[in-house]
Amino acid sequence: MEILEKSISGFPAFALYFVISLGLLALFLAVYLRVTPYREIALIREGNVAAALSLAGTTLGFVIPLARAIAQSGSLPDMLLWGAIAFIVQLLVYLVVARLLPDIGKHIAEGKLAHATTLAVLSLASGILNAACMTY
Repeated sequence: MEILEKSISGFPAFALYFVISLGLLALFLAVYLRVTPYREIALIREGNVAAALSLAGTTLGFVIPLARAIAQSGSLPDMLLWGAIAFIVQLLVYLVVARLLPDIGKHIAEGKLAHATTLAVLSLASGILNAACMTY
């Protein structure tokens, strides 16, 4: 019984971090979906693989450093700060890729996988690097 009590004692912190991280993810997606010139959700509902791929890569590019921030943070404000940094990095990645590939929104909306794959891979790569740099 003591082992179970000890194990479950961390549940409130888990629940708090989990709910807040889901809130950050929802906020990130809401902002990201407004920044892009195409409507990912509508395109995904229509079966557009390019839109799904680019959104998946960007989502993972945000979640990977967010997970690192959760695992390494010493407090909730610390996690929120590093989560915000991950948020900003992913938005910047999209803006840089959109500059390098000016018609990316049009091409993803048309289902062109080359553009979506480029965005997804660069989002993932920057997310992994972002997480690796969070070694404070």
